[in-house]
Amino acid sequence: MADSRFFHNAGPFSLQELCDYVGGELSEGSDPSFLVTDVGALEDAGKTEISFLDNKKYVSALADTSAGVCILEKKFAGKAPTGTSLILTDKPYKSYALIAQKFYSDNKNVSGAIHSTAVIAKTASVGDNCVISAGVAIGENVEIKSGCYLAPNVVIHDGCKIGENTSVGANATVEYAFIGNNCQIHSGVRIGNRGFGFAMEPDGYVDVPQLGRVIVGNNVEIGANSTIDRGAGPDTIIGDGTKIDNLVQIGHNVQMGKQCVVVAQSGIAGSSVLGDYVVMGAQSGVSGHITMGTGVQIAGRAAVIKDVEAGQAVAGTPAMPIKDFFRLVAMWKKQLNTKKGS
Repeated sequence: MADSRFFHNAGPFSLQELCDYVGGELSEGSDPSFLVTDVGALEDAGKTEISFLDNKKYVSALADTSAGVCILEKKFAGKAPTGTSLILTDKPYKSYALIAQKFYSDNKNVSGAIHSTAVIAKTASVGDNCVISAGVAIGENVEIKSGCYLAPNVVIHDGCKIGENTSVGANATVEYAFIGNNCQIHSGVRIGNRGFGFAMEPDGYVDVPQLGRVIVGNNVEIGANSTIDRGAGPDTIIGDGTKIDNLVQIGHNVQMGKQCVVVAQSGIAGSSVLGDYVVMGAQSGVSGHITMGTGVQIAGRAAVIKDVEAGQAVAGTPAMPIKDFFRLVAMWKKQLNTKKGS
């Protein structure tokens, strides 16, 4: 059970309501009026709580669960304990995520409030039902749409726009940027800092003015302490639905398509282009001026130094097709075993 000091439980909900919410099917004998009070893991859930099974490795945990309700695929229904109600669905993990969101909404904007220590420029506009926390600074001509949540000490610089129902975590800064609707910007994020651009001369480096912006689409999540540089002339663009983990660096002029995933400690150098649905594993990197097609997958710690065609999966340093990489790994192991045996 989630700690009530940090998380507000909106339940209970009837079993039928939860089933309808995810478009599932109730198992035979389930009581539609049964009240579900919380979510929980298979090992910990109680008689009035709901859990899920998404991986066949945990079938044994399903057999021993005390959960009153379980979400799973129909093929696993016979493995559940007698008396456990079931919501049958082809996508149990997604269904669980939606139900968990219903119990524990991230919406902090139950009622609008502006803290007395917030500093808001006279030319700025703040929409209805916004929460503006202690120490927030909002600059000239800023537009904050309705339902936004700005945590303590957030700084929104002059001219920026924040879309509806977007949350910005503590100590984050936004400058030279337009942010879309329903975004989650976590603590310590830096959006719109100057790009890393300069002319290298023997007598010193000459900074190139960074005159672009950062455009963040709708439903984007940006993890804690990640940084997104503004463009040098073209804008830096983050596509709709993209998920960026903690401690990620995105350079100036980068163009990211929709629903990309960039995992922690990865970096994308300036002017690179990512198509839609590109996935970058943890600590992977992309050199500047590289193009990655739609659906490219980059393994953790891979280093991409040339263009990657749509649909390819790559691994290694330098990155190569993943099948080639694992063939090399097999060869290296074989050579190592040969040396040990000689």
